Amino acid sequence: MARKDKEKDVPAGPVTLPKPRLKAKYATDVAPKLREEFKYSSTMQIPRLEKIVINMGTGTKEKNGDKNLENSLRDMTLISGQKPIVTKAKKAIANFKLREGVDVGCKVTLRGDRMYHFFDKLATVVLPRIRDFQGLSPKSFDGRGNYALGLKEQLVFPEIPYDTFDRIRGMDIVICTTAKTDQEARVFLKAMGLPLREK
Repeated sequence: MARKDKEKDVPAGPVTLPKPRLKAKYATDVAPKLREEFKYSSTMQIPRLEKIVINMGTGTKEKNGDKNLENSLRDMTLISGQKPIVTKAKKAIANFKLREGVDVGCKVTLRGDRMYHFFDKLATVVLPRIRDFQGLSPKSFDGRGNYALGLKEQLVFPEIPYDTFDRIRGMDIVICTTAKTDQEARVFLKAMGLPLREK
């Protein structure tokens, strides 16, 4: 009987995140502004966030590779709040001493509320912590409304504790939107709070 009572005290299921601040901002401010500016006939045409992909390379297993991969997975889990998947080399490259199928990095794809929380943290906390930050380049769009940026180190994220830091790890972050053109995506991301430069 005592055992059953003890089991009741343990919370079941995953921890629920609070409602994203940016999601509400999009619905009340950003979407109406974009609809008016671009004269959309349907709400489905208004650009919105689709997913955010974070990719981190760890190098090959030649020099302490297993430990590097383990620490990269730990760092990315802390940064994204989601378990990453391990990426493997698609083909062998002799100059890099790389064999096909070797673990070379990890990546995570964020959708839904987690995506909005990460975007908010990136725009308001992480990017301003970069030394001599002057805004993001407006030339990093891919022609289809998606934006890619690179970070040189993981320490700009407040979740990474200094006592576990072993080496600098850069990462690529791709923000995928439903915008049809780069101009629409640029206006949308700036309205959402991403600090893009004019030139």
